[in-house]
Amino acid sequence: MAQKDVRIVVVMACNECHARNYTTSKNRNNTKERLQLKKYCRRPSCRKHTVHREDK
Repeated sequence: MAQKDVRIVVVMACNECHARNYTTSKNRNNTKERLQLKKYCRRPSCRKHTVHREDK
């Protein structure tokens, strides 16, 4: 029987243009809430550092 993985892959989306730019992993046991990181958005509408939030 397969166990649930502790580390899962999550997709990061820009809060301003809602583009899905990055993927990262997080530990499901340590961080229950959504991940928020300040990353560079390379879309032509942004092209600056913005807050990226974990997407569904």
